Amino acid sequence: MLPLLRYLDSGGIALGGVCFAAWYAYIDFLSIGSQVGDSLLPATAVRTELFGGLLVFDSFTAFLRLVLAGFLVLYVVLTKLSGIPDREDGADFYSLVLGSSLGMCLMVSANNLLIVFMAVEMASVPSYALAGMLKGRPASSEAALKYAIYGAGAAGVMLYGISLISGVLGTLVLPDVSFEMSRVLAAGGTSGSTMVLCLGGLMLSVGLAFKLSAVPFHFWCPDVFEGAAAEVGAFLSVASKAAAIALLVRVAFAFSTPASDDAVGMSANAVAITDARHFVVYVIGLFAAVTCTFGNLAAYGQTNMKRLLAYSTIAHAGYLMMAVAAAVAMVAISPQGARDAVSAVAFYLATYLFMNLGAFGIVALLRNRLKSEEISSYAGLIHVSPGIVIAMAVVLVSLIGLPPLAGFVAKFLVFSSLVDAITSGAESPLMLSLLVIGGFNTVISLFYYLRVLKVMTFDPVPEDRVSEPFPFVSISGAMITGLVLPVVIFGVFWSGLYAAAHLAGVIAS
Repeated sequence: MLPLLRYLDSGGIALGGVCFAAWYAYIDFLSIGSQVGDSLLPATAVRTELFGGLLVFDSFTAFLRLVLAGFLVLYVVLTKLSGIPDREDGADFYSLVLGSSLGMCLMVSANNLLIVFMAVEMASVPSYALAGMLKGRPASSEAALKYAIYGAGAAGVMLYGISLISGVLGTLVLPDVSFEMSRVLAAGGTSGSTMVLCLGGLMLSVGLAFKLSAVPFHFWCPDVFEGAAAEVGAFLSVASKAAAIALLVRVAFAFSTPASDDAVGMSANAVAITDARHFVVYVIGLFAAVTCTFGNLAAYGQTNMKRLLAYSTIAHAGYLMMAVAAAVAMVAISPQGARDAVSAVAFYLATYLFMNLGAFGIVALLRNRLKSEEISSYAGLIHVSPGIVIAMAVVLVSLIGLPPLAGFVAKFLVFSSLVDAITSGAESPLMLSLLVIGGFNTVISLFYYLRVLKVMTFDPVPEDRVSEPFPFVSISGAMITGLVLPVVIFGVFWSGLYAAAHLAGVIAS
């Protein structure tokens, strides 16, 4: 019996497992969607705590788990077509991917600060090994080492921040944090508790910023993406980003949502939680503005396609955090606006799955043909492989946020959430600044995305190119088409996906 195991394909087994998980994630989402419907039910109406309150299952969890499971199905197929991992490393590779994905699912449903730390580490540690999977490549080993060192430092800082918060508040449970914090802040303004909570919150944000590759905790991202395989970069940029944003939403709401008895009136506790929410919104907003701007500006000088996509990933983390800041700002002023902002985040993550996985998938398949991941090696591809160039144009233009593609709708919803925050009077100066910064960054991102298309279409074909044209009428071409078509479809017929994302926004109502 044991010798037969050598002939089993680990990729096929992994694909079967993730398809099974995706099906049940879909069933769970339909089940919780039937409970919510289109009504503005409070989040507690569809909220189930598990394992003594360590985890929570609600519509937000159901939607993000479905996104992660759907991503894994497409991801495993892509890795089988691109040839990484090989048969020898397949079992190790898929075990690490699935183990990390399990940690990301825990991040999405974390309901306790202890689970926050454990989930982040469970998602991160396998990723360190994935970054070094390319044997015999010093750049891959260097990427894994840098990733592990930065990750260990961020984890230590985050754990110390959690210990400070729990020590002052006397609780680790996220739903209890806001009540305890408002009580402590209202009664202990001169006892030093406020400073300890601020310090603990900033330390906790270090761990979240590391997972989001937010500036200034982004140092690992470009080097890891360049040294690791493009397939690993796709996993880190999509799945890890989705889980980190979901965790940021949960933690931010826990630290800024008014307790039920403080939601009305201006009691001392209500004033205290308002001050805390103001602090959270400005921290997230500052991270968002700096991250978005730096990511787009740093992408200009890149010559390696994976590094360019790494800085693109950093920039898109900034856009997502803008919507999170808007949601937190409106949570006590306009619950409907907060729900729409969280829905914008969920919609953005769902479309970002296809855009970024499509971009990294094209890079991986072209690497096999061109033996290079430099942008200059794509010169003149329009003459020999027009199909792959058109596919790349679709995903890059969508990443810019131009109509009529899904990226435009996603970015429009994010900016709409900022406008809603401005009109409702929720931190209007900050929201207006983020809106201007977001629009400005959308314009400047045009140049480095279109530069790639310029190389593909207008630059002459290198004389030393010996690779064969990419056959778009093939299984690999069908895979790329399957990733690109949703980018077009959701840019025109987006109401169905938004309705599903709107269910996820119940967490803010």
